[in-house]
Amino acid sequence: MKDAIKIRLLQGDPTIHDVRIAQLPPLFRGLPKISDNECPVDCYECAEVCPTDAIKLNPLQIDLGLCVFCPLCEEACPQNIIHFTNEFHTAVDEREKLVITKETTVIKPEVASEKIRNYFGKSLKLRQISAGGCNGCELELNALSNVNFDMGRYGIEFVASPRHADGIVITGPLTQNMINATEICYDAVPNPKIIILFGACAISGGIFKDSDTIQRKFLKENKIDLFIPGCPPHPLTFITGLLDWLDRK
Repeated sequence: MKDAIKIRLLQGDPTIHDVRIAQLPPLFRGLPKISDNECPVDCYECAEVCPTDAIKLNPLQIDLGLCVFCPLCEEACPQNIIHFTNEFHTAVDEREKLVITKETTVIKPEVASEKIRNYFGKSLKLRQISAGGCNGCELELNALSNVNFDMGRYGIEFVASPRHADGIVITGPLTQNMINATEICYDAVPNPKIIILFGACAISGGIFKDSDTIQRKFLKENKIDLFIPGCPPHPLTFITGLLDWLDRK
């Protein structure tokens, strides 16, 4: 017992009390910044090394829905035009907002409609669906319930049954053998309900976007309410994205 108390005292307070102003380590790769420097003529190095074709040129832009937040483009750029900051506020409510240009300084979701906030503003139960993921995103979602992030204090929790849920959180690129399970789970969630895509694979297919074994028809047929980019996204990106969307103070 004495040893347990000693360890607890040495650990200090592990809870992040204000998730919106939390500071992540400098090496964390979050929202990229594109400087005003001009790209050299006929230079395609950043686009050529990108494993998911997230970079487009003329003008330079980065699609965070495709980006896996690796450092390859930043390392390859001879002019140091691309730099990943440690800004973790990157959740958005529209796919187009994930396209970063040199004019982009911040991205965030618009506040949800009053109807949605009335339904889910104080209590939001979510069912997570792993649709062919590598388990990286799933691990980050699991961390949301630990003492560090303690998402339950905001009334946001994951539940075991879709019948107890207000929406679903999808991870993974949606493989063909998970389509029926995803549709069955979504249909079991009572209306009104929301869909959240967590991670590059869920948003765009990520590194698997050209695979013949994924089937993304479900996402085209249903409205997506929140896009949370990353590979995997940080737990704080998930919490703050939901809080901003639901206009929680």
